[in-house]
Amino acid sequence: MSDLRKPRHKTIAVNVGGVTVGGDAPIVVQSMTNTDTADINRTVQQISALARAGSELVRITVDRDEAAKAVPHIRERLDKIQVDVPIVGDFHYIGHKLLAENPACAEALAKYRINPGNVGFKAKRDTQFSSIIEKAMEYGKPVRIGVNWGSLDQELLTHLMDENAKADNPLPARTVMHEAIVQSALLSAERAEELGLGADRIIISAKVSAVQDLVSVYTLLASRSNYALHLGLTEAGMGSKGIVASSASMGILLQQGIGDTIRYSLTPEPGGDRTQEVRAAQELLQTMDIRAFVPVVTACPGCGRTTSTVFQELAKDVQEMIRERMPDWKSKYPGVEALNFAVMGCIVNGPGESKHADIGISLPGTGEQPAAPIFIDGAKAMTLRGPNIANEFKDIVEDYIEKRFG
Repeated sequence: MSDLRKPRHKTIAVNVGGVTVGGDAPIVVQSMTNTDTADINRTVQQISALARAGSELVRITVDRDEAAKAVPHIRERLDKIQVDVPIVGDFHYIGHKLLAENPACAEALAKYRINPGNVGFKAKRDTQFSSIIEKAMEYGKPVRIGVNWGSLDQELLTHLMDENAKADNPLPARTVMHEAIVQSALLSAERAEELGLGADRIIISAKVSAVQDLVSVYTLLASRSNYALHLGLTEAGMGSKGIVASSASMGILLQQGIGDTIRYSLTPEPGGDRTQEVRAAQELLQTMDIRAFVPVVTACPGCGRTTSTVFQELAKDVQEMIRERMPDWKSKYPGVEALNFAVMGCIVNGPGESKHADIGISLPGTGEQPAAPIFIDGAKAMTLRGPNIANEFKDIVEDYIEKRFG
């Protein structure tokens, strides 16, 4: 752990299908499918892709009977192709009914996710919530109580707003909203414990779509409980907007030691790659020096000294090689994910950055001699010249990994 980061907020460890969330366990990366769960083939394919990308938990929608009936078949298919990632069922409105009528689904899932804002309304709320908790206890499953301000318990919110209006010094409406979100989560968790579900089977999330709101809500949650916490900015958005907003909000909280599992809720481009949210989560944790997933490539941004595209192409080639080779490297070379590479475009910062990396290359900039010094473990090892620098450097990387970890 970085000395600049606050100690991890101590939470109760929860076992989710063999993956530990909370306690002293590493922060877990998770994702969610966007396929129709009833489409078994497409759902299995996407879960497999997310798991291969590094998702340690995958959530699926269980919204109707056809989806619930598909779940055990999805689990069976995944087991056959040796994809052992735990799958989490996302329930809204009729989760109590689906779990009661589909015992094979209830058994196949590793965790149930309940939103207390739409598990039921008025008199039905407690009955339906209780039914899901009872199924969780029957099958030995943990539960995520996931509050979302887009579907917040309106009775609780109205009550708190009314009470605030009567106060001598009423709080801002936004502050009351934060309090309603936190209370919804904690009151639901308290009720689950009253029903007999242990705190070691409860995970809480409280998702909002604005950075400062997320920071405020989770800071309150961490100060009032020791339940395992799932972080995520809901409806984060598309592309760089979603990545930046999610990184900013979760980065602040992780720096404060808050959070046990994270997800980037990114809107994919039409036909886009769903695994982007997994890579973004991994990169956040690795950038913050919390976990290591793949070797890091440091590359300069380029300037007038680097008008050649050689260093850009090489940085891209090395990054792609790492992603492609990582599954094999990881199985053969434990510890390889902690390596650092440097691909620099000229001699200004190139040699210095390369010396700090495990392996670095400093390419010639505009008007410089066509020579590329290679630094290995902080010392200059050789100089490459000619048109085949990129392939030679990649061969050096492969050879270094084999010698160091083989």
